[in-house]
Amino acid sequence: MGRITLSLVIHNHQPVGNFGHVFALAVQQAYSPLLAALERHPRIRMAFHYTGPLLDWLSAHQPDHLQRLTALVDRGQVEMLGGAYYEPILTAIPDADKAGQLHKTNRFLQQRFGRRPTGAWLAERVWEPHLPKSLSEAGIRYTLLDDTHFKMVGLTDDDLFGAYVTEEQGHALQVFGNSMYLRYAIPWHPVEEVIDWLRTQADAAPENSAGQARVAVMGDDGEKFGLWPGTWDLCWEREAWVERFFTALEANSDWLDTRPLGEIAAGQPPLGRVYLPCASYEEMMQWALPPDDFAALQRIRQQLAEQGRQDVLRFVKGGHWRSFIARYDEVNQMHKKMLWVSRKVHAMAEGEKKTRALDHLWSSQCNCGYWHGLFGGIYLFHIRVANYAHLIAAEHLADQARFGAAPWAEVEQYDVDGDGQAEVVVNTDRHLLVCKPGYGGALVEWDWRWQRYNLLNSMTRRREGYHDELLAATAEGRLVLPGEKAPPAAIRVKERDVADYIAHDSYRRLALLDHFLHPGTTCESFSHGGGAERGDFLAQPYGVRIDEQEPGASLTLFRVGRVGAAGPVRLEKRLSAAAGSDELTIDYQVTNAGAEPLSLRLGVEWNWGIVGGNSEYGVLRVDGERLGLAAAGQRDGVSQLVVGSTLPDLAGEVSLHADRPATLWHFPLEAVTNSEAGYERSYQGTCTLLIWQLDLPAGGTWALALRLAARQYAE
Repeated sequence: MGRITLSLVIHNHQPVGNFGHVFALAVQQAYSPLLAALERHPRIRMAFHYTGPLLDWLSAHQPDHLQRLTALVDRGQVEMLGGAYYEPILTAIPDADKAGQLHKTNRFLQQRFGRRPTGAWLAERVWEPHLPKSLSEAGIRYTLLDDTHFKMVGLTDDDLFGAYVTEEQGHALQVFGNSMYLRYAIPWHPVEEVIDWLRTQADAAPENSAGQARVAVMGDDGEKFGLWPGTWDLCWEREAWVERFFTALEANSDWLDTRPLGEIAAGQPPLGRVYLPCASYEEMMQWALPPDDFAALQRIRQQLAEQGRQDVLRFVKGGHWRSFIARYDEVNQMHKKMLWVSRKVHAMAEGEKKTRALDHLWSSQCNCGYWHGLFGGIYLFHIRVANYAHLIAAEHLADQARFGAAPWAEVEQYDVDGDGQAEVVVNTDRHLLVCKPGYGGALVEWDWRWQRYNLLNSMTRRREGYHDELLAATAEGRLVLPGEKAPPAAIRVKERDVADYIAHDSYRRLALLDHFLHPGTTCESFSHGGGAERGDFLAQPYGVRIDEQEPGASLTLFRVGRVGAAGPVRLEKRLSAAAGSDELTIDYQVTNAGAEPLSLRLGVEWNWGIVGGNSEYGVLRVDGERLGLAAAGQRDGVSQLVVGSTLPDLAGEVSLHADRPATLWHFPLEAVTNSEAGYERSYQGTCTLLIWQLDLPAGGTWALALRLAARQYAE
């Protein structure tokens, strides 16, 4: 009989900004029960990776959990893996931040557990070939990646029972292949089946290609041991899977060892050299594709699997992780702001303020808001809020270092979002506003420094690859609600009619968007993705003029276009902000530059990203009448609206006053998203469209003044 070593790596993570009760539930149902199982089975040895946000929460709220973990480390039963502290996608952040986050984890683990890590966990197993240099320079000697990465370069399952060495510019790193079979089997397949699979691998080849005992690696999320739907009963209650698995491992110890990866990396030479392509885990690469390609790839992979064509299937991969930055403007906006803030922070003089700014910057790099898949991502509103809060805090510290405590204002032009066109940034000690002349002169970001809050943090509703699955299941009656028994091919949903809420916007939902509405456009049709435009102003290029005068700054955005078949129309909007002030002014002028009178319906759109918007905490007041941010409807003769949140620590409001009464259309932006618990609606912001009727003679001009003010919640 051959021998084999099983090396288990458990990755425990909660993102920056996640709710405290989620941390507590994860500890109660997954993390602590697994420690208790190890305490009962001292012969089972493995590695753990805890991310920085989770370590910080445990230190503050459940230090006893860390004490138990320390005891397991001290008796040699558990090895702690390192990694970037706040769990960023390492390939997506600057090199200086890679180094800073890796060293921050190293210091924490050295101080808390008395051992410096030699291995690192990579967030979402995202790999690019330049990473060995950054990891090696931080003292990391090995990592683990999915077997998918290795199969793309021609290796097979039989080749992956040990480490390979790779390098970048001579900086070497060992990489282990993470078995997909074990990831999917543990803990869902019968314990006996997993043990039989390990025995088969041990007997198939007593040694790997280097003449050493074979090593099978399983690294995966700790949340699947009790927190994911159905796994509490599976792992700890009804089936007690983990207890039976650990008992089986001990019973077969004559041929089956359990050892941490670091011990193997230090004691066994690599099997050979390998250079791996850009990749992530298989599902992530599928999620990165556009919707049609997502569905096509699923069909192709299913067909190849049914035909038993593993020889071809292992070379069929999805997209690149960075495609999420290309697919979602909101991801790109946040990512490019992060890069900009990183440059500002690293330019600060060394000292306590820079240390605080770096920690905010690194917190903002937590990966969960920078992609989308089955487990949330950019559609998780509270995660976006947290990322922006840390970005704004870091930038504010950097700007304070430049300008000091006195009120200040400046206007800058640079390519904020990396699309090759310059944006305009109006920056004061109170606000930061990013205007995009190339896209309708829209406002894409409004950071309220006082509250560390991006007031325009909404999401455009897009078609997702999984929408087709939901629509087909709805048409065929294959939907089940929570608690209902799921027959084969059934699709879980939170609401029976959730598919009715699928809407795809025809343009990017921003603020200060100018519409000349078609007469047939209604609030209902507009809320389902936008109505037909009579003009050519929406999402089109605007000219820009900048005026910096003490004690403030302003910019004027303008365009000459057409509305229907009529003559030219000139629209001009001037945005002004003053140093030391929480108020903004926006002055409109619309001029009929043609020879014939014009009848126009102008709409100015604002999409608000207010946390708690679909709950009792979200506030929309229209001329003093309180509504909810999730309410939809129409109001006439509106002069003032207020949006805000009463959530503790984020309580605040923005008032918008128009000097001409308007018709208001308002509705929530709700995306239909999928998760391990089923399809559901998720609130992504609130749209308010203010509409005026303009009847202009030839050469006539219509003027409007909007006054906006952000303030602590006053109700």
